[in-house]
Amino acid sequence: MSKASVEDLKLASSGLRGQLAELFADTSTPNIPEDSNILLKHHGSYQQDDRDRRTQLVKEKKDKAWSFMIRSKMPGGRITAKQWMIHDDLCTKAFGNMRLTNRQGIQLHGVLKGGLKEVIHNVCHSGLSTMGACGDVVRNTMGPAAPIKDAVHADTQKLTEEISNRFLWRSNAYADIWLDGEKVDNDWIKDPEVNPAVREATKAPEGDDPIYGKVYLPRKFKIGVAIQPCNDVDVYSQDVGLVPHVVDGQVEGYTITVGGGFGMSHGQLGTRPFLGQPLIYVKRANTVDAIEAIVTTQRDHGNRTERKNARLKYTVQSMGLDGFREEVVRRLPGIETFPPKELHFDTVEDDLGWHEQGDGKLYCAVYVNMGRIVNVENGPQYRSAFAELCTTLDLPLIVTLNTNMIIADIAPEQKEAVNAILAKHGVVHADEAGFTRARKVAHACVALPTCGLALSESERALPGFMDHIDGFLKELDLADEPILFRMTGCPNGCGRPYNADFGFVGRSPNKWAMFVGGSIRGNRLAGLEFKTVTGEEIPGKVKSFLEAFKAERQNGEIFADWFARTRTTGELPTPEQFHVELAERAAKLAGEKVAEAG
Repeated sequence: MSKASVEDLKLASSGLRGQLAELFADTSTPNIPEDSNILLKHHGSYQQDDRDRRTQLVKEKKDKAWSFMIRSKMPGGRITAKQWMIHDDLCTKAFGNMRLTNRQGIQLHGVLKGGLKEVIHNVCHSGLSTMGACGDVVRNTMGPAAPIKDAVHADTQKLTEEISNRFLWRSNAYADIWLDGEKVDNDWIKDPEVNPAVREATKAPEGDDPIYGKVYLPRKFKIGVAIQPCNDVDVYSQDVGLVPHVVDGQVEGYTITVGGGFGMSHGQLGTRPFLGQPLIYVKRANTVDAIEAIVTTQRDHGNRTERKNARLKYTVQSMGLDGFREEVVRRLPGIETFPPKELHFDTVEDDLGWHEQGDGKLYCAVYVNMGRIVNVENGPQYRSAFAELCTTLDLPLIVTLNTNMIIADIAPEQKEAVNAILAKHGVVHADEAGFTRARKVAHACVALPTCGLALSESERALPGFMDHIDGFLKELDLADEPILFRMTGCPNGCGRPYNADFGFVGRSPNKWAMFVGGSIRGNRLAGLEFKTVTGEEIPGKVKSFLEAFKAERQNGEIFADWFARTRTTGELPTPEQFHVELAERAAKLAGEKVAEAG
């Protein structure tokens, strides 16, 4: 299927409906055609197969082991105890576990075709949704995870919900396919658990989407809100980042950054990661309108002929930041915009352990290994622990950027019970486990066996590498140093490796590209140090950098600052190189179109 045909599919989909209703009513086949899978993504699901079984199934001349991944949207990562238990119950339809995502959502992998409708139905009736969790629309909106009870944290969480509601795609297709048209049924209308914004979005009349138009966005669109100095949403990696400006304890407005994004292709200079750049500052009342102006600018000016260059980061680069700003401001008549405020961040880390919320209650941030909610054999029983916390104490949960879990709104008299439940199930605090600071923040994407794009392992590989690296850090007396390790199974970069101190990007089985020189603050891109390293080589190469850091650091500087002072980052295409190759590719594409026309 050609990349351009994705636009044709969306255009002809009748509000992202396509043939999905008919296909999922037919249980005689385990999968759906790829053109329908493209539409399905907008509903919050991907078709996948178990790649661990592919080779054997081919030998047996059998079809792939097809299943579906379902992703729930949770603005700011918030989920109630009741909603969590609905997801826990739905694990029976999946692989028996959940995966916390680094966009503060939840993924269920391994749902069979015949069970997908039930899963989406139950997620919707929990008050959450899968609508727009994937696809060429605004994805789940991220926000500060810590449940601090002050005006600034309250406003950022409110903003994540406002953004999520504004940018839901409007079509009755979602309710027709997954909820049997419940949008017009009394049970649907009266159900207090259903998100009102989702209800309204699914009651939309037929016609063009008021924000997304006929063909939605050229590619996915990610938004995150961060409070200085904690960059716990990796704000510079977002298509749109928002940072509040606080005056006398209240949010006056938001600085907006644009053009972050980490997807690339190995060996193609015309694709590359970019960090977000400050665009404008707007008063709080105008913030969501300003975001809409950015989204519609991307809708109208984004690249719809080459999906590899269709993210907002490329639109900003092709228009130039000043030109992009001019177009956004033009779409905000009567709204005053200002120069962006200066931003400063210290870290992307979670502050694990016990903390006060500011309202007399407590919260506890708990380390979850690679975000996988599963009962580990001879290890932490994550699924059982969080289920008991929810059923016995009715405590809300918050998913963090680093795929850890926050247990919130804990009364002081409940602290002992929380600790007892965690201990009962072997879920220890990071400090109790003796983890290095690097281990607490290390993260990997899902990759094999479920991701169809993965070229190598990630989630299943990084913990083993960190076992070795932990040993080196302790040996060198660097156990408490803030060093960011991230791994991803392919260059799309879902694990956000390109701004880490050490980033590993899958190339082929047991081989990764190794990037070094990002920052724990999330504000600098790493460079390519080694085009290919094997799993056996990774620990030794990391150790050599750590030894040099130990020997050369000055005045207690962190690894990121040492590297910036003493090293030049490796191969990464400059913006100038990027523009040259992009122009060459555009000329080639234009020539091909002329040849076709001739």
